[in-house]
Amino acid sequence: MTQRREIVLGVTGGIAAYKSADLCSKLVQAGHGVTVVMTSAAERFIGATTFEALTGRPVHREMFSPQEGFHQGEHIGLARRAELLVVAPASADFLAKLTHGFADDLLSTITLVTTAPILVAPAMNCDMWAKPAVQRNVAQLKADGIHFVDPGEGWLSCGQVGPGRMAEPPEIQAAIERLLA
Repeated sequence: MTQRREIVLGVTGGIAAYKSADLCSKLVQAGHGVTVVMTSAAERFIGATTFEALTGRPVHREMFSPQEGFHQGEHIGLARRAELLVVAPASADFLAKLTHGFADDLLSTITLVTTAPILVAPAMNCDMWAKPAVQRNVAQLKADGIHFVDPGEGWLSCGQVGPGRMAEPPEIQAAIERLLA
C-alpha cells in the first residue's frame, strides 16, 4: 500500500466518465483519500451515488451548496485539501476553461485556487482532439505546468476510430503515483 494522500478527482462530461469510477476505486484501494467533484455535464453520464459508494464521501457539485461546512467556501476548502487534483475525463470544454482561467463552476474554480499539481486525462472525439484550438490549449497548459496523460487511440463511442480515448485507469494511476512520489 502506498502512503495515504488526498486526491481530488474532477469528472467532466463524456462517456469516458465510466472509467473514472474504475480509477476512483483503484485509488481508494491503494489507500488514498479521494474526494470527487463532478460537473453538471458529468452527471449526464454517471451518477454521484457511484462515487459516493466508492469513496465513502459526498460528491461535490455546486459552488454554493457546501457539503462539508467549509466556512471559506467549498472551492477553497477542497483546493486546500488536495495534494493532487486529477481531472479524468477532461473534456475539450474543460481544457479551454483551464487554459483561459474561467471559473464558472466548482471544478474550474478549484483549479484556479489549488496550489497542488494538476493532472488531466483528456477524452473526446478524435476530430475534436485534432482541432488546432484544442491542441493550442493543450500546448499552453503543458507550458503552464499542467501534467497530462494523453488520450489513446482506438474505437470511440461515436463509432470513429482514432485518438481521443481517455487513457486507461492503470496508466492514469501510474502517473498519479509518480506525481505523488
